[in-house]
Amino acid sequence: MCARILSDYKDDGTNVLLDANENAYGPSLNLGLNDGKSDRKADLHNPEIDFLGLNRYPDPHQAELKRLLCQFRNTHTHTTKDLAPGNLFVGVGSDEAIDALLRCFCTPGRDKILTCPPTYGMYAVSAQVNDVEVVKVPRDTKRAFQVRPEAINAALSSDPSIKLVYICSPGNPTANLVPKSDVQKVLEHPTWNGIVVLDEAYIDFSPDGASLAEWVTEWPNLVVMQTLSKAFGLAGIRLGALFASSGIARLLNNLKAPYNVSSPTSALATAALQPENLAIMRSNRAKILGQRDRMLRELPKISRIGRFLGGTASNFLLVEILDKARDQGGKASNESAMALYEGLAQTRGVVVRFRGKELGCEGCLRVTVGTSSEVDRLLAESRSILQNMSAEGVTVKDGGERTERKREQKANNIIA
Repeated sequence: MCARILSDYKDDGTNVLLDANENAYGPSLNLGLNDGKSDRKADLHNPEIDFLGLNRYPDPHQAELKRLLCQFRNTHTHTTKDLAPGNLFVGVGSDEAIDALLRCFCTPGRDKILTCPPTYGMYAVSAQVNDVEVVKVPRDTKRAFQVRPEAINAALSSDPSIKLVYICSPGNPTANLVPKSDVQKVLEHPTWNGIVVLDEAYIDFSPDGASLAEWVTEWPNLVVMQTLSKAFGLAGIRLGALFASSGIARLLNNLKAPYNVSSPTSALATAALQPENLAIMRSNRAKILGQRDRMLRELPKISRIGRFLGGTASNFLLVEILDKARDQGGKASNESAMALYEGLAQTRGVVVRFRGKELGCEGCLRVTVGTSSEVDRLLAESRSILQNMSAEGVTVKDGGERTERKREQKANNIIA
């Protein structure tokens, strides 16, 4: 299922959408929206765009966009070498890169990929579409969902048909960075002949220097995926980037459709990487991190809000909902999480994401960090609903536990 069922929860100016990890502060583009004089909706629907040339097919090579992406990621934190446009594949979001890797390196019905649940659902979806089996090496639920490189390497040693290892860092829904040393342990596997795919969709909410994109110049078996959908606030243009050795990048570029990235997408992405707009991105990121810290402080003050699980290196948090107050011995409860999830969405116009069916995520909601006013509303409505639940008690609806499990699974199956 897609990130959001739009017919149910629209961005109509009344709903607070904290479910798909979008950037609530908008695109990192100077659209004249920060002068206090313009109407946001009107300006976004009528930006100043030069439509000249839309009758021509777009540049299939995206040379300038790739140059700017390399310039942005050449931090020399992890290597003295430089990324070059030949190290890049760009496509329709990271999802195109996920699928392209499978089509390029896996034989349908024979090869496998390895994932580390709980994790982003599109790895398994793309594998199923391409008739590729998924081997799962779960994260360590007792160590804040860290990956287990020794267990991954053991699986790789025992099954040479595994061709790709997908590791999400920061994790989704776990929001924790994977240590560089853990990635290196898998890269250094002595006999496995495959590729480690590091998904860094949320990397710009992590500490500076966390991205390992430039490390692909040192490790030919490393691929790093990124996107402009999150920190750059450009989910609507669907632009993903994959950094790899020149050999892998060449294979993927030969595999893709010739005009996979449209001219408007390329132009907007190129604009976002200009100094003026990078400054807007960093300003918006600082606001998000400030609201993230606020949520970390304020949510635990609400009765029946439990622990934060995983990490805090992203623009969302994974939080437990309890069956009763903490001081009464409350435990994480899917029933309570579903009641809050549905109550927020159906009666209060605040949409979050239920993740209680994921490994180690019993009773958990994943909540995107919003603007100050959105966080105000999240806190107020959550407090109100949970107080009502405590006063009235939560009961299983609509036919008992079997129906309850179906409702939970349906809510959990939404990807992103």
